[in-house]
Amino acid sequence: MRVLVTGGAGFIGSHVVEALTARGHEAVVFDVRDDPGADVRSPATVGQALAGVDAVCHQAAMVGLGVGFGDAAEYVSHNDLGTAVLLSAMAEAGVRRLVLAGSMVVYGEGRYECPRHGVVRPGPRAVADLDAGRFEPRCPVCGAELTPGLVGEDAPADPRNVYATTKLAQEHLAAAWARSTGASAVSLRYHNVYGPRMPRDTPYAGVASFFRSALARGEAPRVYEDGRQRRDFVHVEDVAAANAVALEADPVPGVLRAYNTGSGEPHTVGEMARALAAAYGGPAPVVTGEYRLGDVRHITADSSRLRADLGWKPEVGFADGIAEFARAGMRGA
Repeated sequence: MRVLVTGGAGFIGSHVVEALTARGHEAVVFDVRDDPGADVRSPATVGQALAGVDAVCHQAAMVGLGVGFGDAAEYVSHNDLGTAVLLSAMAEAGVRRLVLAGSMVVYGEGRYECPRHGVVRPGPRAVADLDAGRFEPRCPVCGAELTPGLVGEDAPADPRNVYATTKLAQEHLAAAWARSTGASAVSLRYHNVYGPRMPRDTPYAGVASFFRSALARGEAPRVYEDGRQRRDFVHVEDVAAANAVALEADPVPGVLRAYNTGSGEPHTVGEMARALAAAYGGPAPVVTGEYRLGDVRHITADSSRLRADLGWKPEVGFADGIAEFARAGMRGA
């Protein structure tokens, strides 16, 4: 299969290219890092890149929370306009298979249970609570403490920041494209991806990159809130393998299928910071009590659907992955 990989020179995209090549596919890299003219928002350029292509693996995106709402137009331009241009060109070229780099951020907060009211969905956390160090969401009905659990793909979307909103819009665009053309679309909703080649020293990266960049500077990783927020850290090689199996799966015409893509093993952010600092041999993390307003408290994946439907399973355990990441090279922003 000849696969166009947008963002194929980036952190996740470069691993996807390697995974596809190892499985006998031809991966065509489309990335502004390699070619400044390779802008996914350019219809002519994208149309040329699609010549002779059987499928597209769409990794190109502007990621992370950024530095403020002033980034909103750039996020929408890169993520949503870029995706619309790509899908329009695919419709014109007759390319009918897409795998999209989705994200768990579309859910907002994860799954919570109240001892009295069962499964509930807390609203955005109040600034006054965050300022006072009250980080845990409470039951929106009775105010009781909640127990976090694994979120499944059928949970309602509730994006809490600009990036999350653009990732949900990408899925809606891909679903509309699939219905209109009879094509097959898969969105892999990545959880917290980490591993070799993460970008360093950039406000647009994930928490693992922030911690590793600090350690490389000889500084202690700074952990927001109380460090007890739960995430699912999944190794980039496992994410790349998920992309490969999604591309190889039997197509389901006319629909978008969404799959959580996580390790299935929740860890706290503080735990991750401590493990990385110990493996690196650097300063112990500092828990700051600070917060970012767009962050959610707990979001961890139920990835059983991806395992059941496509036969994928993560191979890199947390301890081994963190030990490798501590030694791995990073790339410039």
